[in-house]
Amino acid sequence: MLKDGDVAARIPAQDLERARAFYSSKLGLDPIEERPGGLRYKCGTGYFTVFQSTGLASGEHTQMGWEVADIEATVSELRRPGVEFEEYDFPGLKTVDGIAEIDGNYPSKRASGERGAWFRDSEGNLLGIGQTVK
Repeated sequence: MLKDGDVAARIPAQDLERARAFYSSKLGLDPIEERPGGLRYKCGTGYFTVFQSTGLASGEHTQMGWEVADIEATVSELRRPGVEFEEYDFPGLKTVDGIAEIDGNYPSKRASGERGAWFRDSEGNLLGIGQTVK
């Protein structure tokens, strides 16, 4: 049942118009569908919805991520309109200029690891970018 269904993320926003502006001006994304209280986006073959919520984003973990072919180019492109990347330095995860080397991720993709970068949207949601390392 579920294994054959498509998965889509749901991202909370306390201010939907502020979120729309962030996703458009900073990430270059515009909704493909709008409804009262929600904006639906398409990236690659996946979808995500930003929805009006009174709850706060936890910001404590990655809530959604993109897989990209070239993480340096993507980070550089996103920095141009003002996306600020998180910097981490704790056991098992250290970023250098916003990008971390993560050994051992994605053996199912025959990868030796992943390179990752994280940023927050206008609502405090923690979003990630990953590049598989073969």
